[in-house]
Formats: sequence, structure tokens, C-alpha cells
Amino acid sequence: MAPNATILGGIAGTALTAAERDFFRAADPWGFILFGRNIDRPDQLRRLTGDLRDAVGRDALITVDQEGGRVQRLRAPHWAEWPAPLDQARAGVRAMWLRHYLIGRELHDVGIDSDCAPTLDVAQPDTHPFLRNRCLGTDPGTVAELGRAAADGLLASGVLPVMKHLPGHGRAIADSHHDLPTVTAGLDDLDALDFAPFRALKDLPMGMTAHIRFPALDYAPATASGTVIALIRDRIGFDGLLMTDDITMNALSGTEAERATAAIAAGCDLVLHCNGTIASMQPVVEAAGPLGPNAQRRADAALAQRRPPQDHDRRALMAEWRDLVA
Repeated sequence: MAPNATILGGIAGTALTAAERDFFRAADPWGFILFGRNIDRPDQLRRLTGDLRDAVGRDALITVDQEGGRVQRLRAPHWAEWPAPLDQARAGVRAMWLRHYLIGRELHDVGIDSDCAPTLDVAQPDTHPFLRNRCLGTDPGTVAELGRAAADGLLASGVLPVMKHLPGHGRAIADSHHDLPTVTAGLDDLDALDFAPFRALKDLPMGMTAHIRFPALDYAPATASGTVIALIRDRIGFDGLLMTDDITMNALSGTEAERATAAIAAGCDLVLHCNGTIASMQPVVEAAGPLGPNAQRRADAALAQRRPPQDHDRRALMAEWRDLVA
């Protein structure tokens, strides 16, 4: 039977409890996402990622938000501290590749084989502060160029990138963790600016939706809109594995099970559930159901892009990165 169409993150601490292990074994999520509450030391993290895969009996994907700046789950003293992406953007393509190769090697060392990056949203003057310096630039060409370098660096490190937030979050002036942003731009303007970086990187293995309403397209938020998901597939041309942003965010309405049902019905492949307990994850698992045939095809294609990391002198690359961003 196909795995459940979820990526789950409701792990309470730095080690699996017996109840969590039993739940994940029964639920069989396609993958997992980790947070700061799950991370202490490298040896602990290697045990946790191994235990998660043992629980489901396969080499499940494990992802994390390791962007740098405010959104960085693995931190000093055991891992490097990185500036916010926009703060480094001026250093150019080589620096962006180095940064993401080095981030990826740190992740790969502890059993994490995906990073929810790069952020391909185009930063605008009014972009909400929760997002703005997580972007790579203020024009679509720069974002696409630096996004490609970031994705290539992660892939070279053995880590799958997840581009976000499709079809574009940069115009939003509200924080989707708390409210549903509405972007009133017309389709032509969206196509020229917001969609362009995603179209340029449409070959990437994985992507994440935005919890944003685009009235020019649909009244429902993108994550729950069949119209927007069809646009992502057809107009942008992305045929990779598409996950929702975290469905526990307040931009979405209804119960979490209803949100999961709506996302799958709209055409998302996977439901991302980041925060909660076993009791809150269970109805989401039931609502998402097993991966559908197209989702399974995309999931297999994404996992087929996992490669052993390229072997480079990390010390020398870190020194080069520091010189470039100085």
C-alpha cells in the first residue's frame, strides 16, 4: 500500500516516545519534518532520524527549514550560523551555491535529506517582515539565478530542495501564520513577477504552496484552490511533488482534517502538518489518505534525485564563502 500523503512534524522532543513510534508505524507518513524542539546534538539527531525511518520501515524523506537567519533549526554551537538569505544575496551565485552545499552537508551528516529552501518569492517594498529577508532578491531574474544556485548546492550535498511558496508569496503584506493574505494583482502582473522564478526552476523535485488568496484566480487560498494548483501545474509547468505549507497555520479555516481534505482535493500531493500531538495528527492522516497514483509517481521521481554528496573540502569552501560575503 502507498504511504500516507502526509509529512508529519508532531514530534514532542529530542527522542521518539514509544507512543510516537507506534503512531508513526501505523500512520506510515510519506515523510517527516523536524523543528528546534527536536534538535540538540549531532549524535542525538542521527539517532532520531534513524528511529523515524525505523518506525515506518523505509528510507523516508526527512526535511527541515534550514534557510539561515531567523528560520534555521540547526544552530550553533554544533552547526554553522548563516545570515538571512537576502542579506547575502549581493555576494552572488558562487556564494549562494557554497552556502547551500555547506548547509546540505551538515544536514546530510545527521540523516536529514531535504531542506525547505530556496524561497523563490520576490521581495517587494511591502513584503511582510516575516518573509522579506528570507527571499533572494527583489526582481525575478535575480531570484531565479540565485535560487538555481541554492538548489544546485543542496542537490550536490545529497539533499533535496523544496522551492517555496508557490505560486508566489512576495506581494503579501500579512503573515500567513496568523492571517490569510490577499494579493490583488492581476494575472499578467503575477505571471511576469511572482510566477517567473518558479517557472525558471520548474524542474526541481519538490515545491510548497502558499496560503494566500489571489482573487484574480480564485477566492480560496492557493493551498485549497484547484484553480491555483492547476495553474502551478500548467501555466508554471511544475510537475514535481507538491506539498502544502503547514496546515496548522491560521491563514486556513476549518478543522485541520478539513484543511487536509481541501488541499488533497485541490491537487496537492502531500499535506504538511508541523505542530501538534498524536491526537491532532490522527484525523489529518485519515483525511489525507494514501498517496494517489500521480502523487506516488512524483514522490518516486523526487526520491530518485537523492544522490550521495559530492566530496569537497568543506573547510576550504567555508573559507571561500566567508571571503565572498565579507
